[in-house]
Amino acid sequence: MAAWPMALAPAAAVPLALAIDRCWGEPPVAVHPVVWMGRALQACGDRAAPLQPTGRDLKSFWLAALLWCAVAAIVLIVACAAQVLVLRYAPPWLAAVLMALLLKPLLAWRMLRDEVLAVESALAQSLQAGRARLARLVSRDVSGLDACEVRESAIESLAENLNDSVVAPLFWFALLGLPGAALYRFANTADAMWGYPGMRGGRYWQWAGKWAARADDVLSWLPARITACLLWAIAGRPRWRTLVAEAHRTPSPNSGWPMAAMALSLGVHLAKPGVYTLNAPGRNPGAHDTPRAARWASNVVIAAGFIALIAHFSIAIWWLRWM
Repeated sequence: MAAWPMALAPAAAVPLALAIDRCWGEPPVAVHPVVWMGRALQACGDRAAPLQPTGRDLKSFWLAALLWCAVAAIVLIVACAAQVLVLRYAPPWLAAVLMALLLKPLLAWRMLRDEVLAVESALAQSLQAGRARLARLVSRDVSGLDACEVRESAIESLAENLNDSVVAPLFWFALLGLPGAALYRFANTADAMWGYPGMRGGRYWQWAGKWAARADDVLSWLPARITACLLWAIAGRPRWRTLVAEAHRTPSPNSGWPMAAMALSLGVHLAKPGVYTLNAPGRNPGAHDTPRAARWASNVVIAAGFIALIAHFSIAIWWLRWM
């Protein structure tokens, strides 16, 4: 019976973590592990990425890859140690609570939802207010966006980050426990900080960011498609062939899937000017589409949490049978 907490506590941690997120949102910055990851990546990036554009720069590529692996190893070791200590020494009920508290910072649904809905509220005041609020959510230049483009960007960010901030961490938690979720959030954070080609933050990332970008692509590949399938099932069930075709219109191998599913389900077009347009025949998104997209995404979060709970419990039970 001593092994049962290893099966029950991580599974119970999933709904508990989502409940903590809903009630209290993000932990303070001082104790937020994703913030710690970002600070470590910032320090490493200052050493790996050059200040000026370069040609083919294998030195920067391999240095950044080595630093990425070193920090990832630390993240894995810390997450493994925390999980082992909790499951080995805490009683089952406390282990579930502690696992939930450790998992919660790796999920960020309430913050994402609130920020997206805040963009819509700001747009109702003025275009300038909408742009300013959107700038907190996306990395692109928002100064030239009109009201429709501001709304499109907010809905796109909701769909893309629904995978990055919720579904993918839950997927990797179900497969590999806390180390899996922590590694994914590290990889996703590294991609956000290092993965953009060209100049950013006064440094050149064309080569230094390649490893981080590809690692995130690999770890996000299946979760992004699961997110799209959940949206497809919950929201509108657009034709599957149409969804597949639209998903391939974005440069990213993954982000197009949830964004295309959202665009088709809403019946709107979503575009990044000069880069892609999803569901081009669709109408312009209206003020009512943002809260509708948030409701569907909330249902996806619930469904993903339930699936992760069942998957984690089933995998653990199978493992216990062969101990």
